Amino acid sequence: MSSIYRQALGDEFDRLHPRIQARFGFSSKDQKCQIGTGVMEEVWRGGWWTLPFLWIGSARNILIPNKGKEVPFSVGNYAYVDSYGRETMTWSRRFRFPRSVRAFDATMVAGSGPGHVVDYLGTHQHLAVDIELSLEDGGGIRLRSGDQRFYEGPIAFRFPRLFSGDADVREWWDEETERYRIEVLVSNRYFGTLFGYRGWFTVVERPCTFEEIPLDARPVREEQRP
Repeated sequence: MSSIYRQALGDEFDRLHPRIQARFGFSSKDQKCQIGTGVMEEVWRGGWWTLPFLWIGSARNILIPNKGKEVPFSVGNYAYVDSYGRETMTWSRRFRFPRSVRAFDATMVAGSGPGHVVDYLGTHQHLAVDIELSLEDGGGIRLRSGDQRFYEGPIAFRFPRLFSGDADVREWWDEETERYRIEVLVSNRYFGTLFGYRGWFTVVERPCTFEEIPLDARPVREEQRP
């Protein structure tokens, strides 16, 4: 089974920079993981009125209420097949601020159409977000969020834009420094910027079976509905 990103992009995947293909091209059959470490040169947030959104989201590893510069960063990417038989990729991100470690977690599965994946945010996959993939100049990749749905037991509804954050993520390979670079902006169409970060990281790849995936890199529960 190929990676969910190769499935989504089809032949366009081969136009990505080889280093970006390596980042987004492995799947559960490869039985490996990637651990990235680096520095976010800046982590920012919006005005004081955004703090209620950020604190609520941080309780489920969805949003970050902190801000800072030169913040140590790590990201764990693990590919596996979830309990519903779906090819899955984790994004287990950690930001080490002076007084706290903040998590921003997601698991992604294949979307229903070309060019899309579904991103389940946080520890309990309460929020499912449609993600549109596209290529950037120089072989980078861009992920932009679309419709968002909330799930909790029998409750299911489209998340209102008033309370949702729209994400715009750009990741590329910097030939000069031989590092991955990333820029993320999460905003609300009514309240403006919620939070964002930009910086760099390097990646180490190693063998990893399903049993070796850390428990904190997987959601507490899995949601079947896309």
